Amino acid sequence: MADADHTAADRFLRPLEFKGLRLRSNLFLSPLAGYTTLPFRVVIRELGGLDLCTTDLVNAKSLLMRNPKAMKLVATCPEDTPLAVQLFGADPAEMADAAKMLEEMGIASVDVNMGCPVRKVVKTGSGSLLMTDPDHAARLIRAMVEAVRIPVTAKMRLGWDSTRITAPDLARRLEDAGVAAVFVHGRTRAQGFSGHVDLAGIRSVVRAVRTIPVIGNGDITTPALARRMFEETGCHGVSIGRGAFYNPWIFRQTAALLSTGEIVPEPSFEDRLAFMVRHLDAMIRFWGEERGCVQFRKIAPWYARLLGPSSYFRKRVATMRTRADFLEVLDGYREWRKRFLDENGELLPRYRPVPVGGAFADTEAGDAPSIAVPRGPNAIW
Repeated sequence: MADADHTAADRFLRPLEFKGLRLRSNLFLSPLAGYTTLPFRVVIRELGGLDLCTTDLVNAKSLLMRNPKAMKLVATCPEDTPLAVQLFGADPAEMADAAKMLEEMGIASVDVNMGCPVRKVVKTGSGSLLMTDPDHAARLIRAMVEAVRIPVTAKMRLGWDSTRITAPDLARRLEDAGVAAVFVHGRTRAQGFSGHVDLAGIRSVVRAVRTIPVIGNGDITTPALARRMFEETGCHGVSIGRGAFYNPWIFRQTAALLSTGEIVPEPSFEDRLAFMVRHLDAMIRFWGEERGCVQFRKIAPWYARLLGPSSYFRKRVATMRTRADFLEVLDGYREWRKRFLDENGELLPRYRPVPVGGAFADTEAGDAPSIAVPRGPNAIW
């Protein structure tokens, strides 16, 4: 490995510490409502490259009431460590009590949601709305920090909209209040998940704090985009959400790229199908076969984005009810997909997945998008 590559590895890929919590990796799984459940966390950890995972967002009040749905969201197991639970709420005392409850359960870290743009979260005074009142957000963090010994972190966006970019000031306020780290999604609340992540905005947060780590998040769907996040923002770590559902191997691939400068081979088509089966099996163990299969219907199409043409798969997986149904879908898909392969069993170039705006477009026959794909040493795809 070249000296430049050693320098990049030392600079980007390294252990982190959050207030006494020693992490082996600075690559993180972002919370994604409805997706980053225990089954997914367990199977993606098996692939390597990441350490701390975060749950779906959990209502602090529901957790304190031991609502069954909330308790299911924080369910964990020995293979699912270290684990952070993301809480949302607006009452400092309530959030502090919920943090104490999680500490007593053995959770490694508590994350406060200050970024969710969804109306049902915002209307409670939490999520992105907390970014509009830095004083209250700081009081909330301080109450939690004083209540527990485990790290308290915060996930935020850049601001409410382009006229109210509050993240740099908020990060400083939270640092003074004792927050252990901040995770920054490079969009405003008004953007939702549209447009492009603002790397300069994340960089401004990195420069605003003094000692705490800042973790960059948003539009990371390839290892090269993770490296770009490090290079252009100066962040201390990278958190990946949707990109992990396109490609669960992204953490292992990113760790390899940052440590060696080399791009590791992509998983095979059969590797990707086998991972889906493992994920479904984990969901069945967690929820039972009927509910696990119904839940998997919304997850499988994410994986399909990197399989090439997949209309057959997506149409049939939408009605699966049993594990046997899914295996039958896979058998039919293998046969249907052969029409898009060359003599070596590889996808013909026109059908290979193409990145579009941080995602991957479907490439059905006659429907392949025409976009410029950057090449050379600075290519991000």
